[in-house]
Amino acid sequence: MFIAYSVINGATLSVIFAAFSTTAIVKTFVVTAGTFGTMSLVGYFTKKDLTSMGKLLFMALIGIIIATIVNMFIASSGLDLIISYLGVLIFVGLTAYDTQKIKHMLSMAPDASEQMQKYALLGSLTLYLDFINLFLYLLRIFGSNRN
Repeated sequence: MFIAYSVINGATLSVIFAAFSTTAIVKTFVVTAGTFGTMSLVGYFTKKDLTSMGKLLFMALIGIIIATIVNMFIASSGLDLIISYLGVLIFVGLTAYDTQKIKHMLSMAPDASEQMQKYALLGSLTLYLDFINLFLYLLRIFGSNRN
């Protein structure tokens, strides 16, 4: 299953990388890594419960998915830019929320249990998807420097 996911993800990203300059990709990656790392630290160390934020962010995510589908038909560059900025905000928030959720799940699981391993695997996949989506939305904003 993970091999199939990796192959599909690699094929998708290679097509995307072909559309943007190396400079834009590297700069966007650096910004993404810094933002992702910062928000992971915020999610890990904050004392505030981010559970309610997660529900709001999930609803917003559904909204931008719908807006993206609509924009496929109307092809508005302005709407695309708005979707990109909203996508960045959503995945910045989801990074903090998911980090806190993973920390909480792992604290509840017995040490060295199969349950803990499942939580760790699911958590790493969730954070990976947050990173990839944050990177792609930022690339849509900063990647106007196309090949």
